[in-house]
Amino acid sequence: MTIDEIIAFLEGLDGVLALKPGPGDGTPEIAWGDAFFYYAPDGRVPTNVQPFATIVTKDYPDDTGSRLDRPDAFRVNVHAGREAFVRATGYSPREIPEVDSSAIDTVLPHPLYKSAGWLAVVNPGPATRETLLELISDSHARARARYERDAG
Repeated sequence: MTIDEIIAFLEGLDGVLALKPGPGDGTPEIAWGDAFFYYAPDGRVPTNVQPFATIVTKDYPDDTGSRLDRPDAFRVNVHAGREAFVRATGYSPREIPEVDSSAIDTVLPHPLYKSAGWLAVVNPGPATRETLLELISDSHARARARYERDAG
């Protein structure tokens, strides 16, 4: 799967606001090239929630385990929640053993946010395509339910 295919899938979900930082938009340079996805049917960036999915294209100073410094490497991150996290890994978010966070086309605990129920896939491909799209869809549905509950 390419970054463009994943972004197109995410943008095809109802109410999704995609932020794609780049030069001249006032965002920090380190975020340029990455993408952040919110459920925001009003088109405004929510101030009280995190994105439900992200795509990162480079290592961050405190996040180098995925080795995104390799050519064409990127990582899709999904806030899967506890139940989906356990289904995907076999462990609760707080019990995860050490894993190789740089493994390609493998559903993995997020290197930094695993305890919050985030999963990650470096360079998704045939082995993770269906699972990743399902995780994204489920995360989107939970974000929509939260939005509707809070708008209540």
